[in-house]
Amino acid sequence: MQRDFIGYGPNPPDPRWPGGARIALNIVVNYEEGSEESYPDGDSQSEGGLTEGGGGAFSTRDLGAESMFEYGSRVGVWRLLRLLREAGVPATIFGCAQALERNPHVVDAIRQNRWDVCAHGNRWVRHQSLDETEERQAISQAFDVIGSLCGDSPVGWYCRYAPSERTRRLIVEHGGFLYDSDSYADELPYWTRVAGRDHLVIPYSLAHNDGKFARGNVATAGQFFEFLRDSFDMLYEEGATHPRMMSVGLHCRLMGHPGRALALRHFLAHIQSRPHIWICRRIDIARHWMSEHPPQPE
Repeated sequence: MQRDFIGYGPNPPDPRWPGGARIALNIVVNYEEGSEESYPDGDSQSEGGLTEGGGGAFSTRDLGAESMFEYGSRVGVWRLLRLLREAGVPATIFGCAQALERNPHVVDAIRQNRWDVCAHGNRWVRHQSLDETEERQAISQAFDVIGSLCGDSPVGWYCRYAPSERTRRLIVEHGGFLYDSDSYADELPYWTRVAGRDHLVIPYSLAHNDGKFARGNVATAGQFFEFLRDSFDMLYEEGATHPRMMSVGLHCRLMGHPGRALALRHFLAHIQSRPHIWICRRIDIARHWMSEHPPQPE
């Protein structure tokens, strides 16, 4: 994979967001609960990532970590979905196929609200640990399972944290995806060439992400809201001349707790008080960019 340290440089393109919006804002709900590594699923460790413990994987079964994941699917997801519905805000689900299989009520909510699903793996595992055959199978299985459950096949892909060096090639070879979000390199979508084909990348963010709670970077809803608000306000100001995109990443077992969910409510109220904002799904950004900024001949 070639590294690009220049990108759009000092003159990024005008994205021409609908309605002359200054920001295209996408709320992402990561739905991973039930797809993590666990002893009941035959794994040799219990996953503790992005939980209240904030640890990694444990070499013995950790019932506490398992129950924290269960909280996300039993309680947290419904609080987040309620707040989004009350605000009339669309969202994108970064969904792991096995997690969605285990909660048909969440699948029903996704279909009823017409939220798009970006495939977040068959399971919530690091793709760098898979060999090529395993990774190809995981991508294909996630695509098929999510499409069968949700009625629409996922058009985007996002690994856990980071892809392997071959993930993007395998996504392109699969042929069913419009984009991937396995990049944190920009605030606008961009095209890349993979195996001789044009491929769209819609960057994601671990900055505007509630993972900060698990890592101890923020402790209160107020702190997280202030960070999101300040990020949004800077982008809004810059958007008068250089419109950008902002992704906000949420996890049901983190932001789904009441003392944190308040940050989401405050943030949604803040952005909805400003004109010229396009609050959209990720699939909307992909289709817009493909229409307004198709790949250029080499």
